[in-house]
Amino acid sequence: MPILSRVRSLIPRQLLDTSRFAYVSLPSNDQSRNGSPTTYSRFKWHTGDRIRIGRMSVSRSVALAIAGLVFLLLFAVGGMRGMWRQKLMDEPPQPFFWELYDRLNGYYNGVSMLVPVSEHVVENQYNQSHPPTDWNMRVIKQPPINPVPYSPYPDFTSREYLKEHHSVETCYLDAPEKVPAPDVYAYPALPKIFPEPLFGSYEELGIRDDVCFDRFGRLGPYGYGYNESVPGALGVGDRSENAGSEQVFAKAGYTDYSNVDWGAAQKRCVEKNKARFAEKQPSGRKRVKRQAFVLRTWTGYKYNAYQMLSLRAMVNELSLKSGGEFDVHFLVHVKNNSIPIWADKALYQQTLEENVPREFWNLSTLWSEQQMLAYYPAPFPDNFANMAGSSIHGVYRSAHFPLQWFSQEHPEYDFVWNWEMDVRYSGHYYEFHTKVGEWAARQPRKGLWERSARFWIPNHHGDYANFTSFVEAEVQSKDVLENDAEKNGPVPVWGPARNFTNRGMLAPPSGTTPPTTYEEDKYTWGVGEEADLLTFNPIFDPSMTNWVFSWDVTGYNRTLPIPPRRAAIVTVGRLSKRLLSVMHEETWRMKHHMFPEMFPAAMSFHHGLKAAYIPHPIYFDRDWETGYMDQVFNYPKEIWSSPFGWGENNLLGSTFYYNAGFSGALWRRWLGMSENGEGGRKWEEEGSGRMCLRGVLHHPVKREDGPVD
Repeated sequence: MPILSRVRSLIPRQLLDTSRFAYVSLPSNDQSRNGSPTTYSRFKWHTGDRIRIGRMSVSRSVALAIAGLVFLLLFAVGGMRGMWRQKLMDEPPQPFFWELYDRLNGYYNGVSMLVPVSEHVVENQYNQSHPPTDWNMRVIKQPPINPVPYSPYPDFTSREYLKEHHSVETCYLDAPEKVPAPDVYAYPALPKIFPEPLFGSYEELGIRDDVCFDRFGRLGPYGYGYNESVPGALGVGDRSENAGSEQVFAKAGYTDYSNVDWGAAQKRCVEKNKARFAEKQPSGRKRVKRQAFVLRTWTGYKYNAYQMLSLRAMVNELSLKSGGEFDVHFLVHVKNNSIPIWADKALYQQTLEENVPREFWNLSTLWSEQQMLAYYPAPFPDNFANMAGSSIHGVYRSAHFPLQWFSQEHPEYDFVWNWEMDVRYSGHYYEFHTKVGEWAARQPRKGLWERSARFWIPNHHGDYANFTSFVEAEVQSKDVLENDAEKNGPVPVWGPARNFTNRGMLAPPSGTTPPTTYEEDKYTWGVGEEADLLTFNPIFDPSMTNWVFSWDVTGYNRTLPIPPRRAAIVTVGRLSKRLLSVMHEETWRMKHHMFPEMFPAAMSFHHGLKAAYIPHPIYFDRDWETGYMDQVFNYPKEIWSSPFGWGENNLLGSTFYYNAGFSGALWRRWLGMSENGEGGRKWEEEGSGRMCLRGVLHHPVKREDGPVD
């Protein structure tokens, strides 16, 4: 394409970071079968995200410069100047192609439309025809099905469990053991018309897909919907649409959280169940591995009432109800580097108490960039490209430093979850976090890197077994010229990626050398092996995209080609103690460093560790045609159209990505808030009631302050 034609085709809002722009939704459009729109209207869902200039890629910056030069030339030509200015003023911004697909409305169907899963109708028509239009219609006032306690835990008292494990002691919120850890409630049903996810699968992960959660059953046990006169009430939810919610409170009762010390409760729980986690177990017993669930927060963070509900849910469901399998930690970034938190216990405690709610004081650990500078001292030489323009010890470029330090300080944890404060989950935390780990352990290593580099679209690829075969066939058909280890790494990946010149790294850990050749393996190596890295977006090769931080690599010889590497957008995930130890050693001993979304994946890639992209359910607000979706997300025609570059606009309408506008909007609607003139109390009362969602991982949720009336 000639350069002038390319510049003309660049839409300004596509050039800039889309997370800064309003998320545009088309509530209705008359779309023909072949996808050509005849009319469309728009309203805006703001993500509330902060400006993230660092997301602009090198290619995008060059294109902006070229565009600027072209427009300067046009400015110099008087007649052309007026014509182009008028043209830009008269023509509205052109929609992205995906915005022309039909909108899926079944998410907003309420609890009065609940039916058994056998009667559920999938709303998606995959752009072959218009989705069903019978939505948000109140049938009866009360939910036709009652909520039930939802417990995804093993039967800790069963003969089968006790045959292989220690018994599990019940944990309580209080020391006298009078206040039990609460249950959550779900409806064993789905709204009559409801979409299905376009990426991933509940069934594949072993997560139930025949239940849904409304806000009262999910958050009510943690204080949502309490009348303000109830001790410990947070003051949210008591004025929303609530038909049938009394059934939850009749079963769950009301818990006064005003004096709960979650850290003390968690510590008591672990102490009661410590035999489960001991390294040496009696013959025939299995040790339960310990996991730290680390919440990355900072001084000055505002804990709103909805955030408090989610945090209580995490500690209760992951730690107390599981008999101590998880420990929840707040890793608090002290942004003021002049505060010597390591030198004065009183100052440390004062800083903590001023920045963390009392409930969570005893779950919290403070750290600062100044502390990391001492722990990983400079210099870190030979950076290929610092596109962020910031210090290597700044949290933006080294969010993994405190996580590595935390793991070194807490060797009792086999795994550490890195969790951001703008993530929400509408399902049960224990079910999700255990099932994704179990799924990854079942995966063979053969083809895992290649499968993890792609989005699995069940409607297009079939089940995961078929997807595995498809990827294997594709790998085998790769042209030998693409197998350039110096540039991209070996294809397929099989063991440590060591055959490139710019190494200077430590030896790989034991157990990472393949027992056979790739061709001889029968999908057996790695089965039953816990994954060292779990991500919730594909683990891609950044050299094949225009992702801006692809070259933020430090400590390698710049006279040689840059090492092959891998990355996964959004730093949410699970890292093993082994991986964190490798990262720690490579950092302090070898002075190696990469951008946070690249370093864990690249170290796993270099050292032959097991890494997996979890195919969790990701929903979209539009009825995509999945063949086209596969092309856009898995086979971009040009580097700059990758979803991890300029093509990231295609994820605006999803429930999980760094700039996903739909995620926050859907979460707020589920909470009962109004969004773009839809939702809120009156909408729900006159329609089919409050929403009921399956377990959905939402990211990012930048605000929870929408109007409810």
